[in-house]
Amino acid sequence: MSDSRKILIAPSMLAADFGAFAAEARRAEQAGADWLHCDVMDGRFVPNITFGPDTIAALRKACRLPLDVHLMIEQPERFVDRFIEAGADHVIVHVEDEARHDVGWTLSVIKGHKKRAGLSLNPGTPASKVLPFLEQVDVLLVMTVNPGFGGQSFMPEVLDKIRVLRAAADKHPHPIDVVVDGGINLETGPRCVQAGANVLVAGNALFRHKKLDLAEAIRELRARCLSP
Repeated sequence: MSDSRKILIAPSMLAADFGAFAAEARRAEQAGADWLHCDVMDGRFVPNITFGPDTIAALRKACRLPLDVHLMIEQPERFVDRFIEAGADHVIVHVEDEARHDVGWTLSVIKGHKKRAGLSLNPGTPASKVLPFLEQVDVLLVMTVNPGFGGQSFMPEVLDKIRVLRAAADKHPHPIDVVVDGGINLETGPRCVQAGANVLVAGNALFRHKKLDLAEAIRELRARCLSP
């Protein structure tokens, strides 16, 4: 990884206390988080249901952190406008849903709103699937677990994909963040950074750490990733 590339930490709200969501967002901001990662699931694209635009609007009122909204939903173009109106700063859609919607058009809609557009790919999806869209994306989200539920184990076979995507992203003149999500902790985070990731989404390792409070957990994860 380039020494000039800053490591960003994005606590996953999927692991936060849903009964105190706004307070959890403020706690993450005060703890030194760089983004808030918000997983939106519809029970169809993945077998779980989380929250919608109204929750994003509540988080937008609660903190000033960039809201990184990951749409794990079918036909996301139906809802992109609503999530942007609610306060999303980044909107990420899945390349796997390209049979049901026009990925390039959806990305152009996000960019048309002057928001950062992203593509996500599941562990089994080859990097080649997103390469045709690199001119349009600001964020590449690599799932390091199969999506749908928090608390899963990291899949090390995805590290090669991170390397491929970082190399491809660095050939483009505009900056592209390579984000990893799934099983990220003090051991797996540094491995992803070495492979080329610069944004770490972590849930249980931050919000539910057994020994460290949230601020300490964020500092420790960042420090581990910056260690030679």
